Formats: sequence, C-alpha cells, structure tokens
Amino acid sequence: MAVFLSFALIVADKYLEPMQHVRSFLGYFITPVQWMSGIPGQLGVWAEKSAVSRASLQEENDRLRNESLVLKQKVQQMVSLRAENNRLRELLNASELLDDKVQVAELIGVDPDPYTHHIIINKGEKHGVFVGQPILDAQGLMGQVIEVLPYTSRVLLLADSNHAIPVLVNRNGIRAIAVGAGRLDELALIYVPDTADIKEGDLLVSSGLGSRYPRGYPVGTITSVEHDPGEPFAIVSAKPAAQLDRSRYVLLVFSKESQLPDVNAAEEMTK
Repeated sequence: MAVFLSFALIVADKYLEPMQHVRSFLGYFITPVQWMSGIPGQLGVWAEKSAVSRASLQEENDRLRNESLVLKQKVQQMVSLRAENNRLRELLNASELLDDKVQVAELIGVDPDPYTHHIIINKGEKHGVFVGQPILDAQGLMGQVIEVLPYTSRVLLLADSNHAIPVLVNRNGIRAIAVGAGRLDELALIYVPDTADIKEGDLLVSSGLGSRYPRGYPVGTITSVEHDPGEPFAIVSAKPAAQLDRSRYVLLVFSKESQLPDVNAAEEMTK
C-alpha cells in the first residue's frame, strides 16, 4: 500500500500541474526542518573554527609579547648606551679643558669594605700609572692611586676617612684641608678659623700644595658652615664635585706637579 501510494504521488507530481503548488506549500514547513537539521553541523564547524582562531590568536599574542619584551630590552640597552655616550662625551670635553696630559681608564671594581672607599681601574704599571697619581671624572677630582699592579690600580677616593687634600676657596683664596668623612657625598674641612670668610655654595679647588694634586681642579662645594660659640674652629662640610658613587670612566692625570718627588724623600736623598 505504501509502495503504491508513493508511486502514485511520483506520477502525480510529474504529470499534474496542481502538485507544483502543493510542493511549494509544503516547502514552507520543510525549510525550517532542514535548517534545524543543519544546525549541529554548523555548530561543529563554528566550534572548530573558533578553536583554531583562539589558538592562532593565543600564539600570535605570545609572539607579540615576546617581541615586545625583546624590544623593551633593546630600548633599555639604548638608554644605557646613550647615558654612557653622554658620560664619555663629558669626559672628553673635560679632558680638552685640561693643560695636563690625561689617559682614560675604566672602573672595574669597588672595595666591598664599608669603612673604606677604594676603587679598581683597568690601567696599571704597563700603562704608565704611578702611585700618587691623581684621577678625576668630568666634574672634578676623585682621588689618587695608592697601589699599582701591571694592568690594574687601586684608587683611594676623596671621601675615604684616611684621605686629605689641601684646598682653597675659589672665591677668595682661603686655604684649608678637606678630609674624607667616610661617606661618598661628604667632605669635612678641618681647622677652619671661626672668623674665616667661607659661605655655603663656595667652590673648593685643589691648591697644589704638597705636590700631590695639580692646582685648580674642582674638589667640592661648601654645603654647610656651623659656628659654635667659644670654639676656635668652624664646622664646615662640603659635597664632592666628582660623582664618586657613579662615575665609570675616569681620567688619569699626568702632570709635572703630580710627579714631583716627596719633599722628605728628596731631603733624605741629598744627605
């Protein structure tokens, strides 16, 4: 019966024109069913594409993040190189202003002892370095060489408590002795008369006395002057002109003044 009915419908659909309208009418009901039957497949395709797209986006995000980190690292290097170039340019400009012969050296070590302020530079006896040789950076005097090895040297900084340097006030020529206070940012002037004309902001320069440091190099700037009633000497502090805690490149000064023999040694040689 079902086979006969199916055969009859096929023949009617082929030869009878009204069946075209019936088929069109039935299409309104069949189309939603067909559309709904295709939803699972479409969802599967969408889910597969979403998974691929998400993995691709995640991979691209990882790649971009890595590239960003690399670029940031390069920017940091560029900033460091730019700062180093600026320091070298300042050092070069400072060397051009000096009448003495100079040689550039690089700081390669710092003494870890908190009670001393020593640094190690990469120039030594093979480069003509000698004990007592003054060194400076682009801003002013840093200290003097106290030990020389074939390829390195040890430098005593101005701020070391065992260091002292004769200075004079650039404004009026008053002489004093600047000693290290044990801190990289402070010097102390000793035996300054309470009536001495010294003010905050005065520039201290090397006096050249003692034949150790050449005359006229910046040493520091007066930061405070305290007067204690009844005391013969004022309490005077200064800030070093050199950047003792950050200078990487320094200048070794070769001057006739700094290479003069010690007075006592000369007297012993003449005896």
